Amino acid sequence: MADHLEASVTLPSDPASVSAARSYVVGTLAEWGLPSDTETADTVRLIVSELATNAVQHTFGQSPTFTVDLALHQDERLRIGVTDSHPRLPKRLPAAVQQDNGRGMVIIRWLTAECGGRLRIRPTREGGKTVSIELPWTLPAAPVPAALQEP
Repeated sequence: MADHLEASVTLPSDPASVSAARSYVVGTLAEWGLPSDTETADTVRLIVSELATNAVQHTFGQSPTFTVDLALHQDERLRIGVTDSHPRLPKRLPAAVQQDNGRGMVIIRWLTAECGGRLRIRPTREGGKTVSIELPWTLPAAPVPAALQEP
């Protein structure tokens, strides 16, 4: 595989785009060698869902689009970033407010940490922000053919 792979898609800030973002990411990662039916793919799918949902719901219509960027560095680290043009950075809500919503960043932080990754939030030069996660790139082991397995 190449030392560095990148992919990107820009979608309208519309609820239907959350599903499109998930599909794009899982499809791209499958092309890069991560089967879509693995636990890692499920984790990435959930993280992307939360990041895209935040980009749609919490920009209050002030970001007409959001962009999902993927980068794989030397088959070791996967970075997924979601950028929107709204300047407000995500923040944790008090527990009392989190009853019906507001848990997206908590979920993202927990899943990222559980996988040995990290979360970054950075303002963009254009006045928006990028929320990105970086995870170790671990491909599932190839199954051992039945003929080679011990009885």
